[in-house]
Amino acid sequence: MGVHFFTGFPGFISSQLIRELFHKNKTQQVIAIVLAGELPKATVEKSKIEVDYPHCSIQIVEGDITLPNLGLTNQVVQEILPQIEVFWHLAAIYDLAVPRDIAWKVNVHGTAMVNDFVRTLPNLKRYMYFSTAYVAGLREGVLRENELIRPPAFKNYYEETKYEAEHRVEDLKSEIPITIIRPGIVRGHSETGETIKFDGPYFFLNMVEKLKRLPVIPYIGVSSSAINVVPIDYIINAVTYIMDEKSAEGKTLHLTDPNPHPVQEVYRTMVKLLTDHYPKGRFPLSLAKQSLKVPFIRKMLGVEQESLDYLTWQAVFDTTEAVAILQKGNITCPDFIQTMPKMVDFYLAHKDDKNYQIQIK
Repeated sequence: MGVHFFTGFPGFISSQLIRELFHKNKTQQVIAIVLAGELPKATVEKSKIEVDYPHCSIQIVEGDITLPNLGLTNQVVQEILPQIEVFWHLAAIYDLAVPRDIAWKVNVHGTAMVNDFVRTLPNLKRYMYFSTAYVAGLREGVLRENELIRPPAFKNYYEETKYEAEHRVEDLKSEIPITIIRPGIVRGHSETGETIKFDGPYFFLNMVEKLKRLPVIPYIGVSSSAINVVPIDYIINAVTYIMDEKSAEGKTLHLTDPNPHPVQEVYRTMVKLLTDHYPKGRFPLSLAKQSLKVPFIRKMLGVEQESLDYLTWQAVFDTTEAVAILQKGNITCPDFIQTMPKMVDFYLAHKDDKNYQIQIK
């Protein structure tokens, strides 16, 4: 049982993933690279996990993925290189409102540095790279897993830099055993509702919560699009299975909902669960976009303006490859509408806790 190496700790996905790997007895030892500023938080998370899994250990090494050799000392590098069998690269800036230079440094340059490091691992069995389904940018229609086509444009710098980063990982497929994971928009646990931050679909819960004093809450624009939201437990179950699956080697897999719901249906359900009434009437999307250009309104509603770009985007993620592999492990994506009450319950219990809310600029 070899060592698993992580970037992106103590983020939500990496923390949950390490727990699941220990739980499934896939490894007993993890090495996590952590930025100096994140060390206190990472140490707390490490302790919590080790209390639950006393026979397992997490070794934290201080470093920076944007530096050669990930900023690790030569001594640390020599010590850990032969031990690493699975490398998980999750570190990225996920903020839709991120400036381009910061996104490029971490997402693109950082991934190039990680790739150089991964190339030197003598006992590597799998490189698990977390991309995003939204590398498709403004491409519409059916988007396939084996396509990485430059779109005419991107909705934000997050998408653009993740596209560029995925290209650099794709180029390594001929050299090393890689699986590229493209998740949809990740939400909390489908059964407990647990998450660590309210972004993505939670922006709309913020908005409805703030507007619920109004006599009626309108629909936002007219949309025939579906929204692709997947619970963290689906991602974690899927990737811990895919990691060992020979047929996933060299593949790019969409971990998106094969049966996504229309935006309007999701919004309608959110409004009903929060206010006990269905939405009525419509607020024009163009007006909503104009309103969210005003920082005061963005902050008051708790919504990033970039999130509205996903409401009318007409695209379908094909999941043929992922579904075929996951069927063998009996892993399926929980239904968003059916499991939304848990998401809303957790949101309502923690909505006033600043630690969960994203700083809207």
